[in-house]
Amino acid sequence: MSDPENPGADGVRLSKVLAERGLASRREADEWIEAGWVRVNGVPAVLGQRVQPEVQIDIDPAAHRQQAQRVTVLLHKPIGYVSGQAEDGYQPASVLVTAANRWSEDRTPIKFHPGHLRSLAPAGRLDIDSTGLLVLTQDGRIAKMLIGEDSRVEKEYLVRVQTVDGAALPAEKMALLQHGLTLDGRQLKPARVSWANEDQLRFVLREGRKRQIRRMCELVGLRVLGLKRVRIGSVVLGKLPAGQWRYLRPDERFA
Repeated sequence: MSDPENPGADGVRLSKVLAERGLASRREADEWIEAGWVRVNGVPAVLGQRVQPEVQIDIDPAAHRQQAQRVTVLLHKPIGYVSGQAEDGYQPASVLVTAANRWSEDRTPIKFHPGHLRSLAPAGRLDIDSTGLLVLTQDGRIAKMLIGEDSRVEKEYLVRVQTVDGAALPAEKMALLQHGLTLDGRQLKPARVSWANEDQLRFVLREGRKRQIRRMCELVGLRVLGLKRVRIGSVVLGKLPAGQWRYLRPDERFA
């Protein structure tokens, strides 16, 4: 039953509504509300407020200006760095985002500023033994697009493999890689898997379970010798050297 003193008590959290409308991440939405940049039916919003999903929401232009200043970085993560927080003596890949490590061929007009490192978080992961494209972003909308539960963005990997017994991979095991394997009691989504050359597979996934490709390969008798992510959505690693980074260009889109 509705609370007459608080009509939104039985509704949805305002920050969730903003996120579902693609306006901001939940954390970003809470920051906007706290800054006084959000109005609900013409009334300033309050932190933790609950509303009906179809409510009228107005956003102060200052919020969009702040959002436009948030950066997204594309890093070629080398082996030996973790994607997120430091662990077991290994450094996070974010320590490589320095002025000195910026790719000399980065043509974006953005000038590097130490403020770009604030709240710069990985949108997805690559394990310590893997290399390739890692996205770090200050923009919650991009993070949600890439790692949200309903993400449909493709990730492409080149995986150097070796069969345990040295024999060719049977067709039925290749079929299992494409669809039919289960990890942690949950069936994996269909994947596109094909041979890139005689010892390297190309994986295209729409999910990112922990060490997924390595575990998939183990299940069909393959040993992974090297793993490199080369594409996320329509954004490619290209010629970006290992250990260097560049800004996401204004014309680039993940989906």
